[in-house]
Amino acid sequence: MSSSEIHPAERLHGLDALRAGALLLGVVLHASLSFFPEQIWIVGDDSRSIGAAWLFFPIHLFRMTAFFLIAGLFAHMMLSRKGWWGFAKDRAVRIAGPLSAFWFPVMAGIITALVWNAHANGLVTPGAPPPPPPTYDWTNFPLTHLWFLYVLCLFCIAALVLRAPFAALDRGGGWGRMVDRLTGALIGWHTPLVLAAPLALAFWLDPKWIAFFAVPTPDAGVVPHTAALVGFGMAFALGFMLDRRRDLLGRLAGWWPVYLILAVAAGVWGWILGGGPNLTPMAEPTQAKALTAAVMAVAVHASALAATALCVRFLSGHSAVRRYLSDASYWIYILHLPLVMLAQVWVQDWGGPWWAKLAGVSFGVFAICLLTYELLVRHTFMGKWLNGRRIPWTRPAAAAVPAE
Repeated sequence: MSSSEIHPAERLHGLDALRAGALLLGVVLHASLSFFPEQIWIVGDDSRSIGAAWLFFPIHLFRMTAFFLIAGLFAHMMLSRKGWWGFAKDRAVRIAGPLSAFWFPVMAGIITALVWNAHANGLVTPGAPPPPPPTYDWTNFPLTHLWFLYVLCLFCIAALVLRAPFAALDRGGGWGRMVDRLTGALIGWHTPLVLAAPLALAFWLDPKWIAFFAVPTPDAGVVPHTAALVGFGMAFALGFMLDRRRDLLGRLAGWWPVYLILAVAAGVWGWILGGGPNLTPMAEPTQAKALTAAVMAVAVHASALAATALCVRFLSGHSAVRRYLSDASYWIYILHLPLVMLAQVWVQDWGGPWWAKLAGVSFGVFAICLLTYELLVRHTFMGKWLNGRRIPWTRPAAAAVPAE
């Protein structure tokens, strides 16, 4: 019997902390893009620094891989509790539903920021006819930052399809015990190296791969990049298997020094090999590209495992603040990118150092997101929709205990 069946109600506070922290860093990550030394983002601030790229790089290395690891663990937990039909309905309501409902308003906010930025930078001639709208098809459809929900839907479907024949054949539990033993053998100092091998191959074979961005963001088109499917899929699968062996989370946490050292070493080496914020693709499958791909793949998985292990090791106690931020993370994830872009356009011509403007954009957007979460989501039907529970405005007073 898996540990998730033995302890179905156990709250993983460490993963709450990881989700909350990665969410906070995600706002900073997107806000940093306008301050890069060379313009790579729609909005280019007047104050730029290599420091923005230094800030972006380590966050981008681990953040989404860690999110998919968490998503895989909770996907298995949900599947074991609700069965395949309940799991399918829950994922359709809480993942596919928000993707469908919020894509248009998010896209409208992004377009508003783009139009404002064009006017602010004199790219629009008064009285001139507007440029023709872009044409989209299945190869370049803009998923925006909501690509995470789309790819997560694909992984959940794959989990159901791939699990079905094993569940049908595994009446005696033999397959499950074998999977649990394989999971146990996988968790150790070598875990990042094992996970990195297929991802390194995917990097090496991709003629459009940019080393600085590590796993390419699959935000355009309905067929994700192979490297994204491999890298994020491995993390999702690991999380899926770890829910069967919750006892292995303790072993994972114990290896945090090794993961952290490996993440730092591989990250620094990968930065050097890739030439820093160099946006030139490594097109040819050379030996130099093979080395860079291997180092970057290790950096991706070592950093994600280091973040997970650190949170499980040191932040597994209950914290009302971390739980609140974890609950708010879904809403902040959906809402933040258009707000970040609007704020970037607003401050791009202001005087002041880049780090002060970055802090202002990040804190301002985060404050708006938290305020709207508290007023519009947490205590309404949207809280039930996004988080599976609606928190009453005022909790009922505890019943008085009669004196003996």
